[in-house]
Amino acid sequence: MLVNEIFFSIQGEGRWAGLPNIFIRFTGCNLRCSYCDTKYAYENGKQMEITSILNEIKKYPCKNICITGGEPLLQKEIWEFIDTLIKNKYKICLETNGSLKIKKLIGKKSLFISLDIKCPSSEMSEKMVFNNISLLGDDDQIKFIIKNREDYEYAKDVIAKYSSKAMKFFQPVWGIDPKYLSSWILSDGLDVKLGLQFHKIIWGDKKSV
Repeated sequence: MLVNEIFFSIQGEGRWAGLPNIFIRFTGCNLRCSYCDTKYAYENGKQMEITSILNEIKKYPCKNICITGGEPLLQKEIWEFIDTLIKNKYKICLETNGSLKIKKLIGKKSLFISLDIKCPSSEMSEKMVFNNISLLGDDDQIKFIIKNREDYEYAKDVIAKYSSKAMKFFQPVWGIDPKYLSSWILSDGLDVKLGLQFHKIIWGDKKSV
């Protein structure tokens, strides 16, 4: 598997925000979002066997794994890797960019899906597989990264059109004042959670201490 980096830090986003996580970032992405903050993962990485990855993550005192990218579903061995993590008693959050089918992930114990739905400012919104949304369960989550009012209205329309039990997060693009997004959510009485990138609030562009 082509691994960009493995590190131990505090999860900054979604339902696990605030929890220690081991992050496994895979190399390669089929999208090119305008605001991407992990462009270094487009190409840079090293080949690692699943056993080597397991040996690396065992160094950390944690059983929460965040599989991210890039786009981890591009890795051919991802299914075997997930099953191996589950057998080793890890709990997994898999972050995927919304452009690939997620049906094979549904129903896996000890795993929840973090599905991005790209808004217009990303310049990738036309790449989304919206049928993924209805597959998500109570323990999964949907994230909308929002830069402006157009993105907000787009996200509102998506959650109105596509029913899902998953928790919805509206998260401002880093650097955008969250007061604006907060006021829109309150004004419209939306049943969504405001997402803030706690790791960046704590460390800025660094990943951890």
